[in-house]
Amino acid sequence: MRTRANQAGFTLIEILVVLIIVGLLAALAVFNMAGSSQQRELENQVRDLYLLMQTASEQAVLNNLELGLLFEEDGYRFVAFQDDSGEWKPPAERMYRKRTLPDWLTVTQYVENDAPRLTSAEDELRPDVVFFSSGETTPFEIEFTMGRETDSMHVLASDGISPMEWRQPGAGEDEW
Repeated sequence: MRTRANQAGFTLIEILVVLIIVGLLAALAVFNMAGSSQQRELENQVRDLYLLMQTASEQAVLNNLELGLLFEEDGYRFVAFQDDSGEWKPPAERMYRKRTLPDWLTVTQYVENDAPRLTSAEDELRPDVVFFSSGETTPFEIEFTMGRETDSMHVLASDGISPMEWRQPGAGEDEW
């Protein structure tokens, strides 16, 4: 009687099990990347605003003018105080254009109300944070979170005299 030689290869069940495991690992990787992409987007949004605020503060001193940051429902924009008309108007520089924030990004502002402000006839353009030509700013603290999740909170803050600071998640309280 003849015996069959050992056959090399995989059975259909072995191949299906491997495909299921690979599929589950791929789904897990995509799920994890989606969460971290929102965190990266949050950090990018905060970084952009931080750099714009630093630039506005420096330009206010260098150009002897007052610039302001105005938060709106869906984003923010910068405005400049016009000495001749006494009004806040959008600056001519393209970098200060109106910017929108993603819907999932929650911005909470704590701005000192009794700080000096330059008011205008158009109250809707009165900025929340003012960068004065003297180098001072309106004292503020702005928190950025993904919805109600406070684990990944970024904070931009200034006491009005000291340079602005960016507190990132994971920084200890003693570093603030």
